[in-house]
Amino acid sequence: MTDTMDWLEAIGQDATLRHASSDSLVDTLDAADASEALKAAVASGDSAWLAQEFGTPLSMYGSQSSQTFPEEEEEEEDQPTEPDASVLNG
Repeated sequence: MTDTMDWLEAIGQDATLRHASSDSLVDTLDAADASEALKAAVASGDSAWLAQEFGTPLSMYGSQSSQTFPEEEEEEEDQPTEPDASVLNG
């Protein structure tokens, strides 16, 4: 697991690794004898492989908060579609 953590750190810090295609990165990890879970996660784009390796359940509903609130619709004042007859007739 330590090697996987080291590899994740290296991928995050090295732009060449971070922006490499998944095939290229899997080849690099394979040559370095990285864990099967890391290679599978890179190949599939599915982080569940890493959760399995680290022994942590993957939660789809993580504790994440948002401080944005839905905007309230402003009420528009009623504007007549036709001119007021009392104004026109004076």
